[in-house]
Amino acid sequence: MMDGQADLDRMFHALSDRSRRGMIDRLGRGPASVTELAAPLAVALPTVMKHLQVLEESGLVFSEKSGRVRTYRLQQDALAAVERWVEQRKIQWTTTFDRLDHFLANETETLPE
Repeated sequence: MMDGQADLDRMFHALSDRSRRGMIDRLGRGPASVTELAAPLAVALPTVMKHLQVLEESGLVFSEKSGRVRTYRLQQDALAAVERWVEQRKIQWTTTFDRLDHFLANETETLPE
């Protein structure tokens, strides 16, 4: 499990790139080798490896090497920290909008006709 602002920063950074999000989407269907993850991308293999390193350092994925093949998998519950962060913001915004709604309702009631 990831805690702390630095961990959250790494995760958001990892998710900020379209190619990395595509790799995450692909891994959502199951484990994949570096070659499989690189196939839909129009970038060199070293670039793919850098993207995978960012994803692994963020805690979103992990890899295992068997012989010459490195296979990547999604880290179970990796997005829990992001979900918690978003949920906290959602609660704050909902509370703020509820107060605004209440204020506006009271202002409308006090307006002369």
